[in-house]
Amino acid sequence: MARLPYADLNTPSIQPLAKQIEAERGSILILYQMLLHSPDVAQGWLSHLTGIRQKSSIPGDIRELVIMRVAIVNRAPYEADQHAPIALQEGMTQAQLDALPDWQNSSLFDDRQKAVLAYTDAMTRDVQVPDAVFNAAKGHFTHKEMVELTATVATYNMVSRFLEALQINTQDEHK
Repeated sequence: MARLPYADLNTPSIQPLAKQIEAERGSILILYQMLLHSPDVAQGWLSHLTGIRQKSSIPGDIRELVIMRVAIVNRAPYEADQHAPIALQEGMTQAQLDALPDWQNSSLFDDRQKAVLAYTDAMTRDVQVPDAVFNAAKGHFTHKEMVELTATVATYNMVSRFLEALQINTQDEHK
């Protein structure tokens, strides 16, 4: 159970934004139900995440590989639960999802994916990225894509930290 109650979606001041979220996302996930306690933050979050997920040139399988790895490293099961089906739709395999906790010892990832995973791990665990790790990732992406990749890793670290600090859980979805 989350540490705070979820926002009441019938509150008149949040209904317009709640309707926008539902229109753009198809439903109002409990993440947004929590964010709606602060409509201005929820609006900024929605805009930012829309840019990362829908307007980036990073391929969907790479984006979801990053998101799933961040969820694993940060022990954020809600994030993983939400993105596993998307990862499969974007071209990742179930075997790859299963191998992500120990990706370094798996033959299921190509050199590009391994460079992305090493970069994701460095940003998530250590914040500072060693030159060798950065250069390995940079070898597979344009400058624009490196900015978008970096923003994706950073953004989903933000998401997982928000989820875990407030203890937002998949089980709460069925309230």
